[in-house]
Amino acid sequence: MKCSFCGKDIEKGTGKMYVKKDGAVLYFCSGKCEKNMVNLGRKSRKVKWARQEQTE
Repeated sequence: MKCSFCGKDIEKGTGKMYVKKDGAVLYFCSGKCEKNMVNLGRKSRKVKWARQEQTE
Protein backbone atom coordinates (compact mmCIF):
# COMPACT_ATOMS: atom_id res chain seq x y z
CA MET A 1 0.00 0.00 0.00
CA LYS A 2 1.05 3.60 -0.41
CA CYS A 3 1.24 6.52 2.00
CA SER A 4 -1.81 8.79 1.67
CA PHE A 5 0.39 11.91 1.93
CA CYS A 6 3.71 11.33 0.17
CA GLY A 7 2.87 8.27 -1.97
CA LYS A 8 5.82 6.21 -0.74
CA ASP A 9 5.38 2.42 -0.53
CA ILE A 10 4.74 1.13 3.00
CA GLU A 11 6.14 -2.26 4.01
CA LYS A 12 3.71 -4.75 5.46
CA GLY A 13 3.58 -4.49 9.26
CA THR A 14 4.80 -0.89 9.39
CA GLY A 15 3.20 2.55 9.23
CA LYS A 16 -0.06 3.84 10.68
CA MET A 17 -3.69 3.55 9.67
CA TYR A 18 -5.91 6.58 10.46
CA VAL A 19 -9.69 6.32 10.21
CA LYS A 20 -11.61 9.58 9.84
CA LYS A 21 -15.09 10.18 11.30
CA ASP A 22 -16.67 9.74 7.88
CA GLY A 23 -15.10 6.28 7.53
CA ALA A 24 -12.30 7.23 5.13
CA VAL A 25 -9.08 5.30 5.81
CA LEU A 26 -5.68 7.01 5.47
CA TYR A 27 -2.33 5.19 5.57
CA PHE A 28 0.89 6.93 6.64
CA CYS A 29 4.52 5.83 6.37
CA SER A 30 5.71 8.12 9.18
CA GLY A 31 4.60 10.47 11.91
CA LYS A 32 5.86 13.33 9.75
CA CYS A 33 3.34 12.55 7.01
CA GLU A 34 0.52 12.02 9.50
CA LYS A 35 1.17 15.30 11.31
CA ASN A 36 1.37 17.31 8.09
CA MET A 37 -1.91 15.97 6.71
CA VAL A 38 -4.09 15.48 9.81
CA ASN A 39 -2.88 18.08 12.32
CA LEU A 40 -1.55 20.83 10.07
CA GLY A 41 -3.92 20.34 7.11
CA ARG A 42 -1.22 20.61 4.45
CA LYS A 43 -1.59 19.42 0.88
CA SER A 44 1.15 17.09 -0.38
CA ARG A 45 1.38 18.87 -3.73
CA LYS A 46 2.46 22.09 -1.95
CA VAL A 47 5.20 20.44 0.14
CA LYS A 48 8.49 20.00 -1.75
CA TRP A 49 9.72 16.92 0.14
CA ALA A 50 6.47 15.01 -0.49
CA ARG A 51 6.26 15.49 -4.23
CA GLN A 52 6.12 12.27 -6.20
CA GLU A 53 8.61 11.68 -8.98
CA GLN A 54 7.36 12.34 -12.50
CA THR A 55 7.85 9.34 -14.80
CA GLU A 56 8.02 10.05 -18.50
